[in-house]
Amino acid sequence: MQVEENLNGERLDKALSTLTGESRSLVQVLIKKQAVLVNGEKTKANYKVKAGDELSYEMEEPEELSVTPENIPLDIYYEDADVLVVNKPQGMVVHPSAGHSTGTLVNALLYHCTDLSGINGVVRPGIVHRIDKDTSGLLMVAKNDIAHESLSEQLKAKTSDRIYLALVHGDIKHQKGTIEAPIGRAKEDRKKMAVVADGKEARTHFEVLERFGDYTLVKCELDTGRTHQIRVHMKYIGHPLAGDPKYGPKNTLAGNGQFLHASELGFLHPRTGEALHFKAPLPKIFEETLEKLREE
Repeated sequence: MQVEENLNGERLDKALSTLTGESRSLVQVLIKKQAVLVNGEKTKANYKVKAGDELSYEMEEPEELSVTPENIPLDIYYEDADVLVVNKPQGMVVHPSAGHSTGTLVNALLYHCTDLSGINGVVRPGIVHRIDKDTSGLLMVAKNDIAHESLSEQLKAKTSDRIYLALVHGDIKHQKGTIEAPIGRAKEDRKKMAVVADGKEARTHFEVLERFGDYTLVKCELDTGRTHQIRVHMKYIGHPLAGDPKYGPKNTLAGNGQFLHASELGFLHPRTGEALHFKAPLPKIFEETLEKLREE
């Protein structure tokens, strides 16, 4: 297909999306897979097309769905034709991966509804963002590609609200602050993330809610969504999460993993533009631990 005058100067991903009707997110995936050619050459998504450029692309055959729907109860906070908000319990993996082929949030979602976006492929239908297995709390799920694209753009533009409650070791001296430190794979252990000079931009705002002497309850708000971001950033400033088996000390509070809960989630509805905001209470073990600390 040929680029027309009205698209001259547009980014390649936007131009191809306009010409084909495919979602921009899908087009970006195709470009990354080098399945898009401009005048017979591979290029990047931010290439500015010129009138007369010849564009071609190759779509892969859709994969057969291989994730088994499972009748697992879901704590759904909101649902309509475009989006679903669910409160994920601690201990549940978000999507299938090596060693976790069943019992995931995706297995449960596929049983609950079949209309999930396909942008992230077969094993991650509808998944716009993730939280760790042992982190509980709110997640937004896209039920079609248009909704997925809108929610993803809001995450990139930092216009959605993602607020977490975390119980950390030590007494944080400051009442509030911002941790701005790049995150990437740890050099000494590739299974861990760490603050590294060549990592990706990461920013976490925190505010102290309650002090317990040896522990502090903080509210964390994310500007970015790097893997293990809060866990890595709090360790970086000397206050690792209580119960964290990967980044925390061995001498810690008993629980089912890190004391981290995605308590609030806000975004604009992808179809109506309505501002939606949800709050989920702390899991029972988190609340009981706070009560014990208050008593002590």
